[in-house]
Amino acid sequence: MRIGLLGTGPWADMAHAPALAGHDGLDFVGVWGRRPDAAEALARRHGTRAYDDVDALLADVEAVAVALPPGVQAESAVRAARAGCHLLLDKPLATNAAQGRAVVRATEAAGVASVVFFTARFQPETEAWITEQAASEGWFTARAQWLGSVFGGDGGPFADSPWRREKGALWDVGPHALSVLLPVLGDVLRVTAAAPGPGDTVHLVLDHAGGASSTLTLSLTAPPAAAGTAVELRGRSGVTLLPDAAQGAVPALRRAADALLAAAGGGRPHPCDAAFGLRVTEILAEAERLLRSSVAPDR
Repeated sequence: MRIGLLGTGPWADMAHAPALAGHDGLDFVGVWGRRPDAAEALARRHGTRAYDDVDALLADVEAVAVALPPGVQAESAVRAARAGCHLLLDKPLATNAAQGRAVVRATEAAGVASVVFFTARFQPETEAWITEQAASEGWFTARAQWLGSVFGGDGGPFADSPWRREKGALWDVGPHALSVLLPVLGDVLRVTAAAPGPGDTVHLVLDHAGGASSTLTLSLTAPPAAAGTAVELRGRSGVTLLPDAAQGAVPALRRAADALLAAAGGGRPHPCDAAFGLRVTEILAEAERLLRSSVAPDR
């Protein structure tokens, strides 16, 4: 499959470009970015072409991987779908439900496949754990902590990301937590509580269709010594913890590309398609609404 890359930022450089260039089933045709010099440099490093016209790239490929800020991603995904391109998207799909719905409508109208890259969902250990827990009944409650130090440590490549600065942990790591919990506990019927914590930290309480409740603590401003990820389920089967992943983002992205190839080849839609990305967006938007209503005017 001929595929192009939209985006030239740190995530495109660290994950997307190496994953696309090293995938045997993909022909990495080229890169487009909002900064032509960055597109040229990224393309040169991976032996491909830089495009200064996004529509020219879309015309030359069968699929695109998108590594752009979520608001820009949603607009670009609609444009690519209308051009007949299958979509390898990043999380969050969008930063509001209207944008997310537009992406889903465009994929449905064009008949193109979509996969949203929730990193944990494409790591073998996590995938196996989710499958095993989803087959068990009687989950009572879950606790998820996704704590990063992007804004509380020594910087790093994502510390200056404008959309992360604006939207915070809710929108950056919240999708990861939801991508693990939803296939096990069922859809979120209601966000029952949302409260701010230190920095960009947020605490959520969710009611799930399977009868369980869950609590989420999300942060990008945790002290480095306190950063980490933990998911715990409790129910009739006892207590189980999300296992550590042995692989990084690049192998996981290649597995996401495998999923896109399968879906584009006439297979069933992947569970992490644009419709699932929309549902995650809707839950996050409701949590954001509750957070805004809970913050005192002088805070």
